[in-house]
Amino acid sequence: MRVFVTGATGLIGSTVVAELLDHGHTVLALTRSDASALAAEASGAEPLRGALADLDVVRAGAAQADGVVHLAFANDFSSPEALAKAIAEESAALAALGEELLGSDRPLVTVSGTPLVPGRASTEADPVSTDGPVGGRGRAVAAVLDLASRGVRSTAVRLPRTVHNQGAGGFAGLLTGIARRTGVSGYPGDGAQRWPAVHALDAAVLFRLALEHAAPGTSWHAVADEGDEVRAIATVIGRRLGLPVESVPADSFGPLGPIFAADQPSSSTRTRQELAWTPKHPGLLEDLENVQP
Repeated sequence: MRVFVTGATGLIGSTVVAELLDHGHTVLALTRSDASALAAEASGAEPLRGALADLDVVRAGAAQADGVVHLAFANDFSSPEALAKAIAEESAALAALGEELLGSDRPLVTVSGTPLVPGRASTEADPVSTDGPVGGRGRAVAAVLDLASRGVRSTAVRLPRTVHNQGAGGFAGLLTGIARRTGVSGYPGDGAQRWPAVHALDAAVLFRLALEHAAPGTSWHAVADEGDEVRAIATVIGRRLGLPVESVPADSFGPLGPIFAADQPSSSTRTRQELAWTPKHPGLLEDLENVQP
């Protein structure tokens, strides 16, 4: 299968591209810079120059492919305005991809987040939130899944709060960056809230399985660790960086503060059973031992 991949040179995208190539697919990679184009070529993918906001390029990529995996996101959490801009850009790109694939029965695999369900671990049957700081992403993903009734084999791989590799990535990576800047490895509240996690290499396998086998309109959970306590995450980060570990106000984390403070474990039981997905790589707390002082 010739697969168009957005976000192909990021932490997750680079592992997805490698997984696809290792299993006989070819990859057309959206690349927004010369450096990204060179990285895509070095990985064995064909670069297509353009940014996520270049909707004509996005459509052209989908038109040349047998399937699409969408991973690109600006990841600008510096302010509510920046986050809203990133979500609007992604939503427009997803709409363009969907329009190009209408009636083709080709797969469109998009990325989502695991939902928060008070009092229990969320499952694949739970809807994602369409409210709050990242509610716009939930609405865009819902629109993609609705394309299942219009001839698109659309599906969503829901990623946990931390997708990690060699100690980097996700919410835990943000905690590490904040700790380096502030001199404190902080966590909101009492730190007993739980965040799910997955190694990027395991997540990449699930993206491939969804592309190859998932039924239209389905959602899947790329969750290896159902929920690590944030205090435990901050403790490993603090030890690795030689910094004190302390509770800090949730608003210290900017627009993500309310999300950081929430207990949000998640299950992947159905995903493991139906797609035969088995995580094999180190869990988050073990992987954080790779954080460099």
